[in-house]
Amino acid sequence: MFAELIAEELQVRPAYVQAALDLLAEGNTVPFIARYRKEATGGLSDVELRRIEERHTYLTELEERKQTVLKAIDEQGKLDDDLRARIEAVDTKARLEDLYLPYKKRRRTRADIAREAGLEELADKLIDDPHADAQAAAGAYLTEGFETEKDALNGARAIVIDRFALDADLVGEVRDKVAEEATMRSHVVEGKEREGAKFRDYFDFSESVTTLPPHRILALLRAENEGVLTLDIDPGDDATYEQLIAERFELDTAASSWLAEVVRFGWRTKLKISSGLDMRLKLKERAEEGSLEVFAANLRDVLLAAPAGERATLGLDPGYRNGVKCAVVDRTGKVLETAIVYPHQPQKQWSQAAETLAGLCVRHGVELMAVGNGTASRETEKLAGEIATMVAQAAGTRPTPVMVSESGASVYSASEIAAAEFPDMDVSLRGAVSIARRLQDPLSELVKIDPKSIGVGQYQHDINQQALTRTLDGVVEDAVNAVGVDLNTASAPLLERVAGVTPALARNIVSHRDEHGSFTSRAQLHDVSRLGPKAFEQCAGFLRINGHDPLDASAVHPESYPVVEKMTAATGLPVDRLVGNSAALAKLKPAQFADERFGVPTITDIISELDKPGRDPRPEFRTAEFAEGLEKVSDLTPGMVLEGTVTNVAAFGAFVDVGVHQDGLVHVSAMSHSFVKDPRDVVRSGQAVKVKVMDVDVDRNRIGLSLRLDDEPGAENAPKKESRGRSGGRGRSGGRGRGGRSGGRSGGRSGAQGKKPSGSMAEALKKAGFGR
Repeated sequence: MFAELIAEELQVRPAYVQAALDLLAEGNTVPFIARYRKEATGGLSDVELRRIEERHTYLTELEERKQTVLKAIDEQGKLDDDLRARIEAVDTKARLEDLYLPYKKRRRTRADIAREAGLEELADKLIDDPHADAQAAAGAYLTEGFETEKDALNGARAIVIDRFALDADLVGEVRDKVAEEATMRSHVVEGKEREGAKFRDYFDFSESVTTLPPHRILALLRAENEGVLTLDIDPGDDATYEQLIAERFELDTAASSWLAEVVRFGWRTKLKISSGLDMRLKLKERAEEGSLEVFAANLRDVLLAAPAGERATLGLDPGYRNGVKCAVVDRTGKVLETAIVYPHQPQKQWSQAAETLAGLCVRHGVELMAVGNGTASRETEKLAGEIATMVAQAAGTRPTPVMVSESGASVYSASEIAAAEFPDMDVSLRGAVSIARRLQDPLSELVKIDPKSIGVGQYQHDINQQALTRTLDGVVEDAVNAVGVDLNTASAPLLERVAGVTPALARNIVSHRDEHGSFTSRAQLHDVSRLGPKAFEQCAGFLRINGHDPLDASAVHPESYPVVEKMTAATGLPVDRLVGNSAALAKLKPAQFADERFGVPTITDIISELDKPGRDPRPEFRTAEFAEGLEKVSDLTPGMVLEGTVTNVAAFGAFVDVGVHQDGLVHVSAMSHSFVKDPRDVVRSGQAVKVKVMDVDVDRNRIGLSLRLDDEPGAENAPKKESRGRSGGRGRSGGRGRGGRSGGRSGGRSGAQGKKPSGSMAEALKKAGFGR
């Protein structure tokens, strides 16, 4: 029904959109359609498919609302052909409500009372004859409730203003004009300067609503909500809007001072207020949409970060008074041993802690040490370095310390999933297990945590939580299915993210595995309780089994196995010799195996998968090495070149952890010598990078960085002080990484961004969202 409209909006062929909608209506999942139904959809990606699904939902709701509105107006006997046509033609919910407004049931207004008193005739008379003496004309309409000429004129004014407010075309035109010309202004509430210091860049702020970025909108709204700022939408010149109203209703305001006052009063007390509220709503919606895109992109990067692989790992959850919680897991993630040591203040048992942990490493052949990046992380990383040296001396092998984001670890520790996994383990130790496992395989471990607690964006709690959940869940589903899941080792939380697998089915799969042993073929999934043909169709291609049939370990769907049989017949090679045989596969032409069911795109995918079966789309594991002796912002000096890890990417730049408890900002203008439209074209979350320190502000705990290593601090082309703000950062003021603390990184440094722009680099950075 809506395929052509959606296709036009997304610049996709209507036939592909319709095919996607049909497949979704049949109960197919987005990952399945994106991977295994490319012929039908023209190869639409999972992101495009989700946009189509969301847009279809909106248009469906709009159509249902249209029918409700048409029925309501028709029941009033006021639906004519023109109004019906206008309602059926609208393409937004806002426009529909504009048209419906005059017919909505509403409370009795002053305009209604005036009409009942017969004052509409007075209003029409003064409009038709602008030269008439308003005071004299009103004298003929005095009645109960309107005993004086002033009362009568006020009643007539209310009627005319009510017409303004109920005129859908006028309301729409005003709304569009405000959206193009309005300015958002903010001022600090008297007496809130100290309490709201984190928002000080907005104490006297203004910017066009057309250029306000999502993060700044949310910062302003949060500051207002906290009582720090007052916000005002300034639509522009009042006279312009007053003229627009007068022209719309053909009012001769030049000849009638009364009409001029009615228009002025109607604009300032009705339309200006309603359009301002509407603009605020639009800004919030725009901010949420933009923020959701940032959250989704960052979450995708975090989930698809490089796995360290199957290596014995020591997880260290740092802390001071309560000690460093430690857990050793083997190459499969199984917990081997746990401990709590107290190397830091106040106990300061450094030597004992080092000996204990070195013993753990030697005893279990630890190859990696995952250090959580929370409180006491740098001190604990230093301890890990000493432990590595001790182990190297004792066992000849040196475990590698790696800083790991601990966002959401505390949320996981207290979750039902963790309790089910480790019913007899202390809650505090579960976090160390999670930290160790997320280094081995970030995706497998992070799926156990509510995506909102992973800390992948700013102001997560300020946007629509339902939309946030829907978006992030979609990202998790797409990430899991892009990588694939080992059917014999996957946990229930990981399995339930596989296309077509519900939480109940995931539990049934695990129960079947526990009862009957490992799966040896995908076909055995049919034996799982309540896993029917549709669920098998959706999930089978994303589940991997290292069994008898090498195809079961690949992304080739069981429905396509007959195609592979044709390839084996054509090459004379059995499946096990065809898989990975690049020379033989290169000779195959997709067209010779295509038929009505499997087209060239699917055949091409099959050949590619046979060449590198079960290929992991994630990058190769690499870590940044933090410089020795740098533990706090004051240890940094401009000009230093350091290694760091990208922790978050926003529209205006990327935040990089260089190991000093406060992420620095690489503004988009300092990412490359060429223009960068999207910072993700240059870096991704989790990536190790080299940066140059351009500016350090110890008082404000801010660091300006550059990816252009030939930049010189203080040079005209280098980021100035303005680049060091971090919204949603990991500074001490907001907590560093814990998902349990107001959404992890999203809870830190919640305010200060934005200042009036000018032509300099500093001002450009302000405009991007970073203050003085």
